[in-house]
Amino acid sequence: MTKADNMLAILWMLRSGKRMTAKQLAEELEIHVRTVYRCIDSLCASGVPIVAESGPNGGYSILSRFADSPLVFDAEEQKGLIHAAIFAKEAGYPYSDALARAVDKLKRYANEKQLDRLERHSGGLSVIYPPTGGYQAYLQMLEEAAGQGRTLEMEYDRGKGAASPPRLFDPYGIVFWKGSWYAVGHCGYRGEIRSFRVDRIRGLRETEGRFERPAGFSAKDHLLGNLLPDPSGPAEFETVRIKAQEQVLNELCRHWLFGHALMERRPEEAVFRLERSTLQTYVPYFLMPYSTALHIESELLLRKMTEAGARILAHYEAMLSGQTSRKGDE
Repeated sequence: MTKADNMLAILWMLRSGKRMTAKQLAEELEIHVRTVYRCIDSLCASGVPIVAESGPNGGYSILSRFADSPLVFDAEEQKGLIHAAIFAKEAGYPYSDALARAVDKLKRYANEKQLDRLERHSGGLSVIYPPTGGYQAYLQMLEEAAGQGRTLEMEYDRGKGAASPPRLFDPYGIVFWKGSWYAVGHCGYRGEIRSFRVDRIRGLRETEGRFERPAGFSAKDHLLGNLLPDPSGPAEFETVRIKAQEQVLNELCRHWLFGHALMERRPEEAVFRLERSTLQTYVPYFLMPYSTALHIESELLLRKMTEAGARILAHYEAMLSGQTSRKGDE
């Protein structure tokens, strides 16, 4: 047997509650006593609370609280672990490699029937997320700093290549929301709690600084409070009624802004309460890919979509005209 098999066998025998000597374990497993010592050392290093007692009635035993705990996962728990590993990897979770190792251990000790079931479940689930861009190392640093209360120095890109000066950052937590990772914490540059897109971080360094996370602070609640409009605030809102095929509206409602602004929903009709400022900026451009699939009841939004469409038309007509002129000159 392999060392892993010997360790598992020793663990099973000690879980029976019976105290056994190294010689008894060696004879039972038909291995050398030195192999037993090495396996015991490895089990202790992995966190198994093995107690060694000397004397005539001595031997090895396991603390009762560990012996009474379940050693293996049931079928549903195994499936949940495998699916969680798939979600974690596709979402860019910083410890997805550790989850993959746990799944490998699960498969290593499964019999043929169990292994076949695990493989079928792992192949029956797929997740599609945007590429993470290779910033898992930053996610891991942020998570570890949040757990240890360690201040980081961060370089951040504010968008369009506009890099800001290095700042001290106390990460209170990381949040995965709508396909993106966010770090939430105290920004030394602004002197307040801010949230940052992790894919825009250009550098992270550990410092000697320490911090304490405010009691009861929720990174998730803070992030949503800053990203979503506040209906009780001073912003002006517009009611927008959109009619379309059910699957089109389903897709539209999955967008974070529309989903949280949904007021009324029927199979082929949805009513939203949206900030007027968003209707005059990016909402028209967001709806452009739906082409003529939407019937919109909002004078403000229709006017802004008409203006946006005219700008797009003028832009590409100018490009087409320029290319046609160059071909004529040739």
